[in-house]
Amino acid sequence: MIAASSLAVPLASGGTRAVPRLIFPVVGPVTYTNDFGDPRGRLPHQGNDIMAAKKSPIVAVEDGKVSFWTSSASAGCLLYLHGRSGTMYEYIHLNNDRTMKNDNKGKCVAGTAYAKGLKNGARVKAGQPIGYVGDSGDANGIASHLHFELHPRGGRAVSPFRYLKRSRALLFAAKRGATVSLTLKGKLVEADSSSQTLSMRLTRLSTSTGLRLKKLSRKLTLELLPDTLVTDYYGNDLSLDDLDSLTPATAIKVTTTGAPATLAAQLGSPLALTTLFVSLADPS
Repeated sequence: MIAASSLAVPLASGGTRAVPRLIFPVVGPVTYTNDFGDPRGRLPHQGNDIMAAKKSPIVAVEDGKVSFWTSSASAGCLLYLHGRSGTMYEYIHLNNDRTMKNDNKGKCVAGTAYAKGLKNGARVKAGQPIGYVGDSGDANGIASHLHFELHPRGGRAVSPFRYLKRSRALLFAAKRGATVSLTLKGKLVEADSSSQTLSMRLTRLSTSTGLRLKKLSRKLTLELLPDTLVTDYYGNDLSLDDLDSLTPATAIKVTTTGAPATLAAQLGSPLALTTLFVSLADPS
């Protein structure tokens, strides 16, 4: 894992505001510690390593402009985000594998390291997909992770840890405005047909755009529509009122309506997602 001082780092221009509250840079289950400053060869660690599954989506932590770095043996595939606040962020060791194995057959290009369709110099919105977790550069063969650096006003690196701890984690990643529907699996917390709400503890998620996440643990509150379809274990129709009497922790699957992705929806904010279909899991 490289230190930023080993690279020619372009500085963010302008901007004097403080580092804003960030969107967490990786979507899906992660682990990380405050490893800033730990020994890394000749130089101390200049960021935090966020451990995550290979090819997990990486997103912009704030609005800004991206630039690619594709020729560093130590960093591998790298992306700079020049935030609107004046803070510069480095996303290091992005994916360079074509398969889920460590084949090293990919290049630092959009669709492999960077988000599909993303161009060098593009302006992006907070929460927009910009890359994929990998192990390129001197992380080759090490557990896949994102080395994330934070440079206020484009200056020296500071520990990202406290900013990551107070950041907002996305439920899913999608380009702002793209039409997306979700399939959510988990356990019922509570349903209230009179207030048209359903709360669940989410364990698995898939999207119409192909994202699949598991080993989740997150409470969501969704909007029930009057015409939301409800079925029992065997496919028999139920009414919305029947949801009210279900035992908490009942296994359910929810499909949301297809709608343009908003930041509120990506964050899983209360009532930002609307149910199209609710089914009870097979008791067997």
